[in-house]
Formats: sequence, structure tokens, C-alpha cells
Amino acid sequence: MKKGGVLATCLFLVTTILIVIGTIKPVPSALAYASRDGREIASSSTPEAALNNLGAEIRAQAWGKAYANLANKTQFTQEEFVRDLTGKYPCLRSSATLNNFEVFPLHATTDDAEARMKFYWSTSVGVLPDSRDLHLVRRGDRWEAEWPIQKEPTAPPQVIPVNYLRWDVIYRGAGDDWGAQDVESPHVRIIDMHPVERADGVFLLGELLNEDVVPAYVSVSATLLDKNHARLETEGSFDKISHLLLPKQVTPFLILFPNMSLSKVGSIRMTPFSTLIPASADPVIELDNERLNPMPSPSLTGQLINQSGQVVNVAHVLGTFYDRNGQVVWVADQYIDRALVPQSPVSFDLHIPEDLAGKISSQRTVVSTYSFGGAA
Repeated sequence: MKKGGVLATCLFLVTTILIVIGTIKPVPSALAYASRDGREIASSSTPEAALNNLGAEIRAQAWGKAYANLANKTQFTQEEFVRDLTGKYPCLRSSATLNNFEVFPLHATTDDAEARMKFYWSTSVGVLPDSRDLHLVRRGDRWEAEWPIQKEPTAPPQVIPVNYLRWDVIYRGAGDDWGAQDVESPHVRIIDMHPVERADGVFLLGELLNEDVVPAYVSVSATLLDKNHARLETEGSFDKISHLLLPKQVTPFLILFPNMSLSKVGSIRMTPFSTLIPASADPVIELDNERLNPMPSPSLTGQLINQSGQVVNVAHVLGTFYDRNGQVVWVADQYIDRALVPQSPVSFDLHIPEDLAGKISSQRTVVSTYSFGGAA
């Protein structure tokens, strides 16, 4: 019993001593992986460490800590720094969280350095990337980054006349004596569809036409059947489509069946959906400086210009790419994570797979817009 008591006392004393040592002088690994409450997680004795600290502070939304560690903070306020990251107007970035970031050193000397940071923001439509090139300076035994502030434009006071079509819908109410009569759903039609097999699986590419005289909210689903007409998979088009179609408008669609092979497919059953909704032809988004860029980085670039008098909170750019025969080769899209301010150009960049770039002869771009209060 005495031996057991002595052993217990020794263990208690050793444990207490280790706790005290760990509190006074934590090991480097503990410092490197400190909590995400905005505290410095490692020494900023190198440019990479300084940027890793900055990224961790932004991810933890420790705005005060991140701003305080910037080398050029006297050039802008903390509020402007936060708005640069989260958006001046409500947009996808406003409610986004930083999922991950990467640091890429570009150049360094004894007292300054250049590096690139890539941020991956989690939003309601998926992960959206952002890239910033930063200059860093050494001050004593630590490095600090100069943040490349990008101030969003502000629309000047002005009067913008509007003259656009608008459709309102009156549905049958519970007390209306209309019998079974109600407003009919718009007529939509698939005007092109063909499957393509790629490394990711089977893609269905095509276009959908609203052939009615009223606006429609549209969607498309597809079912793959085997050679015995048994169902293999059913998928729908969520983001690779423009859901709001005005009369006679066309939208592309792309539906992915992951890990599927065309050799298993005997037939395809397509089902378009449409619902009548109120809509207007405003805001008008102008496409400017569109350009198909060749290899080695094929893409479609251009600018969006909001010609209306209202701020567009979210813009969705859809590019349809055709071969010489007019068949759809690919569909690409991009969500703009910043709000579109009236009359202020915003750039877009749609990536094109390298193996398809040589087949593309023409393209068509459509833009869907969403403002608080509904789709526009």
C-alpha cells in the first residue's frame, strides 16, 4: 500500500511539472497549430510564415488581427479591408467562409519578397477561388505583407430611365369560380442533346428553348437506360443552366453522370420542366470585350456591364461552345462573387478543356442575374 501511495504521488508531481513546463514554454508544434481564434499561429520570421498567419487570421475572420499585421494598413481602414474580402454590397462573398488557402513564393531578397495567395471560398453555389499577388517587407525579425486593396466602385448619383418588358401572373384563388381553369405552364422544348464520355463520366450537352410568349422557370432531368431499358441513373442540371427564360430565349444545359460509361447506355430519356413565373427584362447586362483565348490556356474572357440602375447581387455567366456544324461541344459557367454595380465593368473567365479547344468554332454567352427579392 505504501509503495502504491508513493507511486501515485510521484506520478502526480511529474504530471504537474510537465503541465507547468508546457504552459511556460510550449513546444514549436503546439505554436504552429494554435487555435483559429485569430492568434498568431507561428512566427512570422519568413515570408511564407507571415502569409500562412495572414491566411489563418482571415479564415478565422479575425479581421482586427489580420489588419494589424499588414505593412500598408495606413493606406486604408480596417472596414475597407474587410469589405475587400467580403464585398461592399451583398453578394456571394458576403456569407462565404474561407475553406482553404495556398501560398506560392515568387521572389525573395533579404528585405522584401513577392508571393501569390490563392483563396478558396465556400459559398452557397460551391467553392469559388480568388488569387492575390502580395509584396512583403521585413521589419526587424518579422515579415509583413502589403495587402493589394481592391476598392469596389460606387455608382455616382444619376437618373437612369428604364423601358423594359415585364410579365405579371395572376393565379386562380381559392374563392374564384373558375372551375379547374388556371394559367397554363409555358411550352419549352429541347432543341439539341447529345452525350459525351470524358474522364469524369458521361456528360449530356444540349440546349433548351422557351417557345412560348410568357417567361418560364425551367429545368431538365435525364435518365440513362441500359440496353434492356432498365434504369441506370437519373440526374438533373442544377448550375449549368439558366433557369429563367424569357419568351424565345435559349439556355444551354450540362448534366453529369459521374463514373458512368457510354458502353453501358442503351437509350436516354430527357424530361424538361417549366413553370410560369413573373419576370422582367431588366436588369440589362451588356457583354463587352469577349474573346476566345487559344492554347495553352484556352478560355472565354470578357466583361459584364450592368446597364440598369439597380445593384445585381449575383451574376451567373454561361458559355456555350459550338463546332463548325453548330453542335454543342462544351458548356462552361462562372458565378461572379461580387455584386454588379451600375455601369461598372466586372471581368469573367470561363475555362475550356484543352482537348476541346481545337473543336470550338463559335460561342454564345448568356447571363442570369439574381437580386435580393427574386431573380431578374
